[in-house]
Amino acid sequence: MSAHPSKVEPSISSPRRVILVSIDWTRDKDPRLPLGHASLVAALRGAGVDTRAFSFAINRAGFDEDRILRDILESAQDAAPEQVDVGFGVYVWNDPVVKRLLSALRHKGFQGRIILGGPQISYAGSGLEQLYPEADAFIRGYGEEALVALAATFERIRFMGVHWAGQVDSGVQARAQLESLSSPFLEGVIELSAGQRFIRWETQRGCPFRCSFCQHREAGSRLRRRDIPLARLEREMELFVRSGVDDIAVLDPLFNLGAHALAVLRTLRRLGYGGRLSLQCHFSTLDEEFLDACQGLDVRLEFGLQTIHEREARAVERVNDMAKVRQGLRELHERHIRFEVSIIFGLPEQTLESFRETIDFCLQRGVPTLKAFPLMLLRGTALERERARWGLVENDEPIPSVIRSHTFGEREWKCMAALADALRRTEGGHPVSIEALDAWVFSSPDSSGWWSPAADEVRVAG
Repeated sequence: MSAHPSKVEPSISSPRRVILVSIDWTRDKDPRLPLGHASLVAALRGAGVDTRAFSFAINRAGFDEDRILRDILESAQDAAPEQVDVGFGVYVWNDPVVKRLLSALRHKGFQGRIILGGPQISYAGSGLEQLYPEADAFIRGYGEEALVALAATFERIRFMGVHWAGQVDSGVQARAQLESLSSPFLEGVIELSAGQRFIRWETQRGCPFRCSFCQHREAGSRLRRRDIPLARLEREMELFVRSGVDDIAVLDPLFNLGAHALAVLRTLRRLGYGGRLSLQCHFSTLDEEFLDACQGLDVRLEFGLQTIHEREARAVERVNDMAKVRQGLRELHERHIRFEVSIIFGLPEQTLESFRETIDFCLQRGVPTLKAFPLMLLRGTALERERARWGLVENDEPIPSVIRSHTFGEREWKCMAALADALRRTEGGHPVSIEALDAWVFSSPDSSGWWSPAADEVRVAG
């Protein structure tokens, strides 16, 4: 399969229509169009492709699969059936919905091509046709250039990262030339003039770490970081300041790495950006130069610690240098920089007591916001493939979580979940130790559970 090194323009003589559908899990302040979806739309429209874009929030009241189906079919009505492509981003939260919609589209007589991308596609092994029998094409990896290439022709072209149903699956990932991609902000796909004060933004893609539970890496390899050119970022930052954006969440898996991050922070400070800036960081790459660059900005640094225990960390290829963690926490407090830490429960080798020790480590060091998330076995990750090794068992929720392993049972997991819920309820005013958190959980009428070290029992409230 050969790569196409340059942007592919659609053929004027054979234009296709692309109906792009995003089914998202959103938060209250999220923009109407998610950034990844908007980047695809910007690439297609920038190449002159007739693009119809829809975004739906699966976790909002009134979500309606029938409406999505109607919108797709109506958008295809005035085009020749063979000239229409429908594209879906497939995620863990919308996988069942997408499968039902694909079946319904074919049942309604839709004759166009169905193209799937997103993490559930990018990190899947062979056999995509069995999972999604109605689909014609699958895009692994970055979809902008691949979608433009497919929209340019009726043919089943060879393009890096594109797998056609029924053909040999090479399993490779699509790339994107970040220096030539259209900006969804500069192209007006995400409209800041409409009073959108909060945005999600990216300055780079990829991550140098190899966490076995994470989809930010390619199967079996590190996903090399790729910086978006600073010239584009500067124009975007100027637009943000000019448009009154006052809350930016940067989606880079690891922001605080190298000169690129420093240049972004210094430019925002030079432009007088006074809003909130949320950055995903790592303690191992936290240094004085980066912290100096944060001065004068309203930053919130988000650190994924996951666990303090080396045995658990090695099981998921996420070992922390605890000396650097301790030093980083001290420096953040000394500089009065806002930050939060996230940890995971349900890890291989973890026990209820070891999870409590990780919580206690953070509480005793004054972590102002501590968030605990359940472990998920995301498709295509190393941990998903190794579930039997660790005895990992998931529940049957729409978004499944690990609830049992060789080192903890479902009862212990419920206790971990209760502690995680207590941390959520006390954000901004956490107790100062695990014992104090225990007391808070025990006294809370809304608590979902409680574990007593002395009695070794679970009491389910109400």
